[in-house]
This record gives sequence, structure tokens and C-alpha cells, in this order.
Amino acid sequence: MSNETTDLIDTLYEKDNSAQHQHISPQIIRKSPRAKYQIFDESEFTRGREVLGDLIVHGMIASGGTDIDWLIEHKGSFVILEFKGFHNDKINIAKGQMIAYEKLHEKLNQATKCYLYVVGCDDIDFSNPDSSIWVFEMNQWKAGAIPKNTTDIYGDNSDRQNKFIVYREYMDEISVEKLRDLVDSHWKEFEKN
Repeated sequence: MSNETTDLIDTLYEKDNSAQHQHISPQIIRKSPRAKYQIFDESEFTRGREVLGDLIVHGMIASGGTDIDWLIEHKGSFVILEFKGFHNDKINIAKGQMIAYEKLHEKLNQATKCYLYVVGCDDIDFSNPDSSIWVFEMNQWKAGAIPKNTTDIYGDNSDRQNKFIVYREYMDEISVEKLRDLVDSHWKEFEKN
């Protein structure tokens, strides 16, 4: 009796399993055109960034970040992209860096036009235009649409720190292709000015 039951279960499972495979269409991963800019010597690039990290040290009054990840200028207007990796569905932004970005955004918008995006991403392939990323723009930050947490609201034991914690759930999910379209739309906007 148990062999008959086992045979029946195996037969049903194989039918269900094969039926599931028939309904699943193969996923096609698109590939973007060749990158416009490439890092030719990754070790030298990394070494340059590491060296800069030693410029501002503990005990100094000055604070800030080591770089702007992507700066686009066109006809005197700017798009700034800051990339942060997700860890447990949150990104960390140093307070000094965020304050500097707030002031930079404010000053540039007094004289010209500036869009500043913080982009959260997992370990993704940016050459796949369908890859998901999460973004917010500095105006959302300034308007309070993005909570300015300095402690983890989900209970991680990370006491108050000198950083802002931004959760994925407060950012807008878009594709890499959509981010490219957004940057191009700003470029076209700058053309009109």
C-alpha cells in the first residue's frame, strides 16, 4: 500500500512539476550598450580613493566625504548621483556628507539648476537596463518625505550615530533604464535654458 501511495505521489509531483515548467517562460536579460566611461586601472583608482581617506582625520574640525560618485554638468546646470549600497534594506549616509550635499544643492539652485539623487542599490549589474535601483531626490529629503533617522527604527543595536539611516521602503524603485531616461530628461531640460 505504501508503494502505491509513493508511486501516486511521485506521479502527481512529476505532472505538477512538468506543468509548472511549461508555464514559466524563459527570462531574457537585456544588455546595455557599451559603457561611455570606463575605469582603466581599477587598482590605481581604488588606491587614489584610499589615500584621500587619510586626508581628514579624527581631531580635525572639518568633515565631509571623499568624492561625488557621478557629476553631470550641462550648460551650467547639474545632475549629481550619490550611490549607496543596501545592507539589511537600509543605506547609511554620513551626516557630514549629507549636510554638504544639502548646501551644495541649495547653492547650485540659487544660481542655476541642480538635481541631486541618492541611489540605493544591491549588488547589481548596471549593464542590465532592467535591474532595480531605489532613489530619492534632494527635494524629497528637504521636504521631509524621507525620514531623517539617526538610529535604527527596527531595533538594531546601533545607538545614535553620526550618520543618517534611510530605509529602502521610503525610496522609489526604478530600473537602471529609467534612471538613464531621468538623467537624459534633465539634460534636455538644461538644453532649453
